[in-house]
Amino acid sequence: MSHRLCWFRRAVVLLVTAPTMVVVTFVAADQWGLLGGVFAIVMVLGGCLFGWAVAELNYRSWGYAERADDLLVTHGVFVRRLVVVPYGRMQFVDVTATFLEQWFGIATVRLHTAAATSDSRIPGLPAPDATRLRDRLAEKGEARSTGL
Repeated sequence: MSHRLCWFRRAVVLLVTAPTMVVVTFVAADQWGLLGGVFAIVMVLGGCLFGWAVAELNYRSWGYAERADDLLVTHGVFVRRLVVVPYGRMQFVDVTATFLEQWFGIATVRLHTAAATSDSRIPGLPAPDATRLRDRLAEKGEARSTGL
Protein backbone atom coordinates (compact mmCIF):
# COMPACT_ATOMS: atom_id res chain seq x y z
CA MET A 1 0.00 0.00 0.00
CA SER A 2 1.11 3.51 -0.69
CA HIS A 3 1.25 5.93 2.22
CA ARG A 4 -0.73 8.23 -0.07
CA LEU A 5 -3.80 6.20 0.95
CA CYS A 6 -3.49 7.72 4.42
CA TRP A 7 -3.28 11.24 3.00
CA PHE A 8 -6.18 10.50 0.66
CA ARG A 9 -8.35 9.48 3.63
CA ARG A 10 -7.26 12.57 5.54
CA ALA A 11 -8.17 14.79 2.57
CA VAL A 12 -11.62 13.20 2.51
CA VAL A 13 -12.00 13.93 6.23
CA LEU A 14 -11.07 17.57 5.66
CA LEU A 15 -13.34 17.90 2.62
CA VAL A 16 -16.29 16.63 4.66
CA THR A 17 -15.40 18.46 7.88
CA ALA A 18 -14.89 21.97 6.48
CA PRO A 19 -18.42 22.45 5.05
CA THR A 20 -19.91 20.65 8.06
CA MET A 21 -18.11 23.00 10.44
CA VAL A 22 -19.43 26.08 8.66
CA VAL A 23 -23.04 24.86 8.63
CA VAL A 24 -23.04 23.48 12.19
CA THR A 25 -21.37 26.62 13.56
CA PHE A 26 -23.92 28.95 11.98
CA VAL A 27 -26.87 26.82 13.11
CA ALA A 28 -25.50 26.41 16.65
CA ALA A 29 -24.65 30.12 16.92
CA ASP A 30 -28.13 31.03 15.70
CA GLN A 31 -29.84 28.68 18.16
CA TRP A 32 -27.61 28.98 21.23
CA GLY A 33 -25.49 32.09 20.71
CA LEU A 34 -21.75 32.49 20.69
CA LEU A 35 -21.14 29.75 23.25
CA GLY A 36 -23.11 27.28 21.10
CA GLY A 37 -21.06 28.23 18.03
CA VAL A 38 -17.77 27.73 19.88
CA PHE A 39 -18.99 24.38 21.26
CA ALA A 40 -19.96 23.27 17.73
CA ILE A 41 -16.53 24.20 16.39
CA VAL A 42 -14.81 22.24 19.17
CA MET A 43 -17.00 19.18 18.53
CA VAL A 44 -16.42 19.20 14.76
CA LEU A 45 -12.67 19.71 15.21
CA GLY A 46 -12.63 16.80 17.67
CA GLY A 47 -14.35 14.63 15.06
CA CYS A 48 -11.82 15.80 12.48
CA LEU A 49 -8.90 14.85 14.74
CA PHE A 50 -10.49 11.44 15.35
CA GLY A 51 -10.90 10.94 11.58
CA TRP A 52 -7.28 12.03 11.05
CA ALA A 53 -6.04 9.37 13.50
CA VAL A 54 -8.31 6.65 12.12
CA ALA A 55 -6.99 7.38 8.59
CA GLU A 56 -3.51 6.31 9.73
CA LEU A 57 -4.87 3.20 11.43
CA ASN A 58 -6.92 2.36 8.35
CA TYR A 59 -3.88 2.68 6.10
CA ARG A 60 -1.86 0.37 8.35
CA SER A 61 -4.64 -2.22 8.52
CA TRP A 62 -4.69 -3.03 4.78
CA GLY A 63 -2.57 -5.84 3.40
CA TYR A 64 -2.57 -8.51 0.74
CA ALA A 65 -0.52 -11.55 -0.19
CA GLU A 66 -0.39 -13.51 -3.42
CA ARG A 67 -0.09 -17.22 -2.72
CA ALA A 68 0.16 -20.14 -5.13
CA ASP A 69 -3.59 -20.81 -5.38
CA ASP A 70 -5.29 -17.77 -3.87
CA LEU A 71 -5.05 -14.15 -2.86
CA LEU A 72 -5.33 -13.06 0.78
CA VAL A 73 -6.71 -9.61 1.58
CA THR A 74 -6.84 -8.37 5.16
CA HIS A 75 -8.12 -5.11 6.59
CA GLY A 76 -9.98 -3.56 9.48
CA VAL A 77 -9.20 -1.18 12.30
CA PHE A 78 -11.73 -2.19 14.94
CA VAL A 79 -12.83 -5.50 13.38
CA ARG A 80 -10.14 -7.42 11.50
CA ARG A 81 -11.27 -9.17 8.31
CA LEU A 82 -9.44 -11.74 6.18
CA VAL A 83 -10.75 -12.59 2.71
CA VAL A 84 -9.32 -15.51 0.73
CA VAL A 85 -10.07 -15.33 -2.99
CA PRO A 86 -9.08 -18.43 -5.02
CA TYR A 87 -7.65 -17.47 -8.41
CA GLY A 88 -9.95 -19.95 -10.15
CA ARG A 89 -13.04 -18.19 -8.76
CA MET A 90 -12.13 -14.72 -10.03
CA GLN A 91 -14.43 -13.61 -12.81
CA PHE A 92 -12.70 -10.32 -13.51
CA VAL A 93 -10.29 -7.90 -11.92
CA ASP A 94 -10.93 -4.18 -12.16
CA VAL A 95 -8.82 -1.09 -11.44
CA THR A 96 -10.73 2.04 -10.42
CA ALA A 97 -9.70 5.51 -9.31
CA THR A 98 -11.92 8.43 -8.36
CA PHE A 99 -10.88 11.96 -9.26
CA LEU A 100 -9.31 12.49 -5.84
CA GLU A 101 -7.52 9.13 -5.97
CA GLN A 102 -6.11 10.04 -9.39
CA TRP A 103 -4.88 13.33 -7.95
CA PHE A 104 -3.05 11.38 -5.21
CA GLY A 105 -1.73 8.88 -7.78
CA ILE A 106 -3.40 5.84 -6.25
CA ALA A 107 -5.96 3.31 -7.47
CA THR A 108 -8.14 0.49 -6.15
CA VAL A 109 -7.99 -3.06 -7.46
CA ARG A 110 -11.39 -4.79 -7.28
CA LEU A 111 -11.74 -8.55 -7.43
CA HIS A 112 -15.10 -9.86 -8.63
CA THR A 113 -16.22 -13.44 -8.10
CA ALA A 114 -19.47 -15.32 -8.63
CA ALA A 115 -20.25 -15.07 -4.92
CA ALA A 116 -20.90 -11.46 -3.98
CA THR A 117 -19.70 -12.04 -0.42
CA SER A 118 -16.19 -12.93 -1.56
CA ASP A 119 -15.71 -9.83 -3.72
CA SER A 120 -12.80 -7.86 -2.39
CA ARG A 121 -10.76 -4.76 -3.02
CA ILE A 122 -7.24 -3.51 -2.44
CA PRO A 123 -7.20 0.30 -2.13
CA GLY A 124 -4.31 2.72 -2.11
CA LEU A 125 -1.93 1.07 -4.53
CA PRO A 126 0.19 3.32 -6.74
CA ALA A 127 -1.56 3.38 -10.13
CA PRO A 128 1.19 1.52 -12.07
CA ASP A 129 1.39 -1.16 -9.35
CA ALA A 130 -2.38 -1.56 -9.43
CA THR A 131 -2.29 -2.16 -13.17
CA ARG A 132 0.50 -4.72 -12.84
CA LEU A 133 -1.35 -6.51 -10.02
CA ARG A 134 -4.52 -6.59 -12.12
CA ASP A 135 -2.65 -8.16 -15.02
CA ARG A 136 -0.97 -10.77 -12.79
CA LEU A 137 -4.27 -11.70 -11.11
CA ALA A 138 -6.07 -11.90 -14.46
CA GLU A 139 -3.37 -14.25 -15.78
CA LYS A 140 -3.55 -16.47 -12.71
CA GLY A 141 -7.34 -16.46 -12.84
CA GLU A 142 -7.38 -17.51 -16.50
CA ALA A 143 -4.81 -20.25 -15.88
CA ARG A 144 -6.80 -21.69 -12.97
CA SER A 145 -10.24 -21.47 -14.59
CA THR A 146 -9.38 -23.26 -17.87
CA GLY A 147 -10.26 -26.62 -16.32
CA LEU A 148 -13.77 -25.54 -15.28
